[in-house]
Amino acid sequence: MKRYLILPLLAICITAWGSQAHQADALAGAWHMQQGDIQQTAVFVDGYLSHSTYDVKNKKFIATRGGTYDVADGKLTVTWQYDSEKAANETPVDTWLGQTSTFAYEVANTLTTDLSGSEATWQRIDNNEGPMAGVWYMSGRKQGDELAQRTLQDRRTLKILSGKRFQWVAINIKTGQFSGTGGGTYTFGNGKYTENIEFFSRGGDRVGMSLPFDDQIIDGQWHHTGKSSAGDPMYEIWSRLNGDR
Repeated sequence: MKRYLILPLLAICITAWGSQAHQADALAGAWHMQQGDIQQTAVFVDGYLSHSTYDVKNKKFIATRGGTYDVADGKLTVTWQYDSEKAANETPVDTWLGQTSTFAYEVANTLTTDLSGSEATWQRIDNNEGPMAGVWYMSGRKQGDELAQRTLQDRRTLKILSGKRFQWVAINIKTGQFSGTGGGTYTFGNGKYTENIEFFSRGGDRVGMSLPFDDQIIDGQWHHTGKSSAGDPMYEIWSRLNGDR
């Protein structure tokens, strides 16, 4: 008798879980929309969203915000961990940091959502294909001959990668401090990783630059060596954020 009671309940649970997983998969990847010279990208990867607004033509960074997200019943709910506009305007952190916002969305061949403030249509860029897609945090840096490792802290630098787009953000998820960001497209293969910069919050002179690096994954960690956008040598280690948020 118990078998017949449990199995239907199990089937219902599996169906519900599968439906939610399907919704999450439908959003996963990078999306783009443009109005005039103003472009917006939204990257959904590993339960994390980064939404950025910028003007490549005029080399102008406008804003970025992001945090963790969930989807259910056609609604996208974001719990904010950073917001460059609110940080710059000194908006009280208790009014937005760690707070949630809910947006409607629908995915077909395009994404229709009010994420940008009003309903708009976004075009898909990628589906998070490739080995680098994910959320990474800087877990080590080589200075001279010494490699300094670090654990994940409230103050952190993240790299958020879809299949084709990258973005780094320097933030503090407890204070709301926003220290900078940059992003664009990237390529990875044969030990070479190249970033093509489309926005940079610390000045437009970096926009249009392509930065090549020697990169490899060692024991699950991303070893990243080359020169920064300022021309300084760098050796960084990045680890996947995974379940840590």
